[in-house]
Amino acid sequence: MGNPFTVSLVSWHDGEPLLRAIREAVFIREQGVPEELEWDEFDEVCRHALALSLSGEAIGCGRILPNGHIGRIAVMQPWRNQKVGTALMEALLDEARSRKYQQVDVDAQVQAVPFYLNFGFAVVGEQFMDAGMPHIKMTLELKQR
Repeated sequence: MGNPFTVSLVSWHDGEPLLRAIREAVFIREQGVPEELEWDEFDEVCRHALALSLSGEAIGCGRILPNGHIGRIAVMQPWRNQKVGTALMEALLDEARSRKYQQVDVDAQVQAVPFYLNFGFAVVGEQFMDAGMPHIKMTLELKQR
């Protein structure tokens, strides 16, 4: 059986209302990230991965910046542990490979480190605070498929 959701890459222009809804629910309301830290000038220049349930409900998102930085990976609570985050990361990594990036990086929330380790990311540097939560930088050398 296939996934009960789809993932597509969209521009901010095309996906903004859905992307905004997911990030407001997960980062601002659930994790308490201040709104002024959540929204930045980078959304316009990113490629965004958007996961939708088969009924069209926005259930997850993530983004990749032109410099290869992946971030804002968020999955709505009822959809966690159902491979939505994995599918989002795979879509973003495929996008990075299609752009011939040699490496990508993330600023991982500390509790999400095992998730990124599964993709082969390696921890670089020391823990730091971002939006009041401990994070750590991780990088992944990309091999072209």
